[in-house]
Amino acid sequence: MFNIIGKRFWFFLISGVVILAGVIALVVFGLNPAVEFSSGSLLTVGFEQAVSVDEVKSALADLGYGGAIIQRTGEGDFLLRLPELSGDAKGDLEAGLNASLGKLEVKGFDSVSPMIAAETTRNAVIAVVISAIGMLLYISWAFHRMPNPFRWGICAIVSLVHDILVVVGVFAFLGGILGWQVDLMFITGVLTVIGYSVNDTIVIFDRIRENLLKGGGVDFEVVVNYSLVETMSRTLITGVGTLFVLIALLLFVGAPIQNLVVVLLVGIITGTYSSIGTAASLLVVWEKGEWGRFIMRRSLSSG
Repeated sequence: MFNIIGKRFWFFLISGVVILAGVIALVVFGLNPAVEFSSGSLLTVGFEQAVSVDEVKSALADLGYGGAIIQRTGEGDFLLRLPELSGDAKGDLEAGLNASLGKLEVKGFDSVSPMIAAETTRNAVIAVVISAIGMLLYISWAFHRMPNPFRWGICAIVSLVHDILVVVGVFAFLGGILGWQVDLMFITGVLTVIGYSVNDTIVIFDRIRENLLKGGGVDFEVVVNYSLVETMSRTLITGVGTLFVLIALLLFVGAPIQNLVVVLLVGIITGTYSSIGTAASLLVVWEKGEWGRFIMRRSLSSG
């Protein structure tokens, strides 16, 4: 039988390296908030003639919008992120672009005030925090017949935080390199990842509980490893099957749900990994009282 849980400190090391890389990306690039979270206007335009990003950037600079963020959509249009525009300012901008680059068609316009942006940000944070607390209480209740049920909930939440940190780190990198923005699709994806990750962890934890009740004094590490092996095929098949669907959505739908799909892709990969390498492994470390050994290994690897 594969000794999966015996590699738990290697799992922790891999997770630490990935999260550290994400934190570095977050410090260097930060997150690139979309108009929903930072206020401003989002204008989608298409031109009759072929126009390059540099030409649009130059035309916007001439009109006094040198700080505008420009993205090309999958349909060949341009997504322009600008300061909040009044009706007159929007009309002047369209007229200026029309004079500089030829006839254009406005295909979308959204404007968000600073107050609404602040409220959206606050609500998004509250939604994530409430979800995490709800998961902690539910798991603790679901495993209330086991010794130290709160411990199971904390291990699941640590695994969940691991997944969120990886997703945020990836988007910090994509925002710095490709200009991707964190929008409401991103938040929707994060909340979905929370549900997926916890569901995967509960399936593994439930099998561990069943085997502990049947084990009759068998070593805890052995029971956890056996449970991981039993659930491995189910976990991998579910994850890979979902990945195929998401890749198809990314290829055939593209830009409108790009952020949602990429968050789910990253979240499912890291969620499948963390259910095994983080949640179950932490449970063993906690049960065996290996925190000192864990910290020592972390300090040796960082040194």
